[in-house]
Amino acid sequence: MSAAAAPHIPVLLDEVVAALDPRPGDVVIDATFGAGGYTRALLDKGATVHAFDRDPDAIDAGRQWPETGENPPRLILYPHRFSEMLDVMTSAGVARVDAVVMDIGVSSMQLDQARRGFAFSVEGPLDMRMSQAGESAADFLNDADEEVIADVIYRYGEERQSRRIARAIVAARPLETTGQLAQIVRKALGHRQGAPKDPATRTFQAIRIHVNGELDELSQALSAAEHLLREGGRLAVVSFHSLEDRIVKRFLREASATQNASRHVPMAVHGDPVFTRVSRAIKPGDAELARNPRARSSVLRHALRTAAPAREAA
Repeated sequence: MSAAAAPHIPVLLDEVVAALDPRPGDVVIDATFGAGGYTRALLDKGATVHAFDRDPDAIDAGRQWPETGENPPRLILYPHRFSEMLDVMTSAGVARVDAVVMDIGVSSMQLDQARRGFAFSVEGPLDMRMSQAGESAADFLNDADEEVIADVIYRYGEERQSRRIARAIVAARPLETTGQLAQIVRKALGHRQGAPKDPATRTFQAIRIHVNGELDELSQALSAAEHLLREGGRLAVVSFHSLEDRIVKRFLREASATQNASRHVPMAVHGDPVFTRVSRAIKPGDAELARNPRARSSVLRHALRTAAPAREAA
């Protein structure tokens, strides 16, 4: 099977559907449409889905779904970043929704297509842009100062040897392919054949997150979901590494706490919790991991929206 034809398996699908509890007529936002795994399950339950994806390939594929041609359509697609969903939904005349689901990070289709440049397992151009527009990974690595590159690799890859890697990258410029970058990192870190984890993994993750602004996008999307969800609405977020999960966990912890007035905290928001019934971290079971090894690092967290007004600085 070619990479382009490889199936995309939605992670923690049963758990996500159970958390969202979609009913016929519900209005749901799939903030990260991708191959539409969650959207398909939601449509099958009778919901109407407003789906976002900045990747034009994902939007083009979704436009072939029969639900987009229904009158009124039950699948409405938006070629936008999910951080923009509050403004987009407001412009579309949708003030409140019943549920929001997010599946954070790179999709299987993006990883498996060499031309997208996300993976070091296949040779391709050093791209990594989810939107297929703007600064590419090659642009960043070939133009940025060594210190900036080191900071990105340390912050987003949690790579302790970031300065050594950045020095090697600058010395090897210009870089053009994923294979080049992977070899530079492996050489800088002294790669041992047969090691359980490729040393290039953290660096590729860091550069991808930086190029796509992924963590800022996530924070803005969580705030947008808080504003869009009705009382009793449900939020479900699947993340794939500790940086993402940390943001989601902190957001839900703060949003589910009673906000108290304090003259020492000028930005404090006063009022009741805006989310309740916050779940613990839910991880895939053995059966799912056997079907889909890429699910191994996934974590689901979900919560229920209360009647409290959305915070100004969510």
